[in-house]
Amino acid sequence: MGTPLETRAEQAEAVVDRLEDAYPDSTISLRYTDRLELLIAVILSAQCTDERVNAETEHLFEKYDGAEDYANAPQDELAADLNSITYYNNKATYIRSACETILEEHDGEVPDTMDELTELSGVGRKTANVVLQHGHDIVEGIVVDTHVQRLSRRLGLTEEEYPERIEEDLMEIVPEGDWQQFTHLCIDHGRATCTARNPDCDGCVLADLCPAEKGDSEIDLASGEPW
Repeated sequence: MGTPLETRAEQAEAVVDRLEDAYPDSTISLRYTDRLELLIAVILSAQCTDERVNAETEHLFEKYDGAEDYANAPQDELAADLNSITYYNNKATYIRSACETILEEHDGEVPDTMDELTELSGVGRKTANVVLQHGHDIVEGIVVDTHVQRLSRRLGLTEEEYPERIEEDLMEIVPEGDWQQFTHLCIDHGRATCTARNPDCDGCVLADLCPAEKGDSEIDLASGEPW
């Protein structure tokens, strides 16, 4: 089992430093050209891989041009255009409704506040944070996806289980200037090394700091279950 640093703040700083060295080009992997495309891509990414979303939006963004196109699209047609995406019927409903609200209440523009974004259909705090950070250059929180959730628990940065509570813990210990990049680093490391089912602890740059390192630890702190 690795030995975490004395405080969680020190642990968080070390995690960021090491992962920045390991993934110097870490950034968002969703492809988009404007704020609306970003919003739609993030809605589609819930419980779906970014790779699959990018494959789907390549043709989606060619067919639909702007909020009015999505709002006026027949439900069945838009759902059919998304049928390789998980929960595509629900996501088609969210996208149509969100675009109706954008047209009716925001002059066709994707809003730039947390409150306004989370009032859109299919948009929670995680999605809103992504849109604020990458669409409006506003960083007021940390995006907690499944990778961030898993790594932050394994690394002893939080004991919370739910994303909003995890975000609160992380915002107290991760330097504010690293809030945006912290997510990208966790995603890259979660995909490459610290996977959900079979993490490569032997090849991990954080193993000596990780209290869940499976060479010695009997418990996966992400799940609370034995390795």
